[in-house]
Amino acid sequence: MVTGPRPVDLSLYLVTDTGLCGEFGVAATVTAAVEAGVTVVQLRDTTTTDDDFVRLGQEVAEQLHGTGVPLIVNDRVHLVGAIGADGAHIGQGDIDPVLARKLLGPDALLGLSVQTQQHVSPAEQLDPDVIDYLGVGPIWQQATKTDAAPPVGLYGLREIVRASQWPCVAIGGISAARARALRGSGIAGIAVVSAICGRPDVPVAVHELKRAWQPDPAKK
Repeated sequence: MVTGPRPVDLSLYLVTDTGLCGEFGVAATVTAAVEAGVTVVQLRDTTTTDDDFVRLGQEVAEQLHGTGVPLIVNDRVHLVGAIGADGAHIGQGDIDPVLARKLLGPDALLGLSVQTQQHVSPAEQLDPDVIDYLGVGPIWQQATKTDAAPPVGLYGLREIVRASQWPCVAIGGISAARARALRGSGIAGIAVVSAICGRPDVPVAVHELKRAWQPDPAKK
């Protein structure tokens, strides 16, 4: 029986972007990134159909098989099983976390996006087995997600981390240069999109992020 958040290494979390990956492709980007040290992959594509999303997800899942790196599905909780993914990540306007957990079952990973301390408070009322981690952001201004909330900044991030009973992953505008500023913030990891997707040399991009970012072991 699960008695709390399921263990997962959140230290370097890749969120895919099909457009940014371009001709190189999502699956090839994921493979190169994981070989270089990415620890979690979230499949995100808000423009494609469910059928195409499943096909893409299955291709990525095949590449991740045997690596120990979990595949998380953005938003489309109902497709996790068809893809063979390890869990889902939902936002404030998506499916209710309790319903998402019922659909996923007890063993899958479930992440929840938050932008304010007010978002954390309702989550605290949930059974501790419902969600496994929080995605916090955007930290800085970013251009990847057009409907993103205003940046929370470093101070807002630290306030949310202090209020959270779950490990937190920072996302939004994070580059290798900015990752250094997140050291000591209490987060378990950083999530990036354009810092990896579409880069001319994916392994180099991952190594730069790893060198810049050192997760706080207390929150891992």
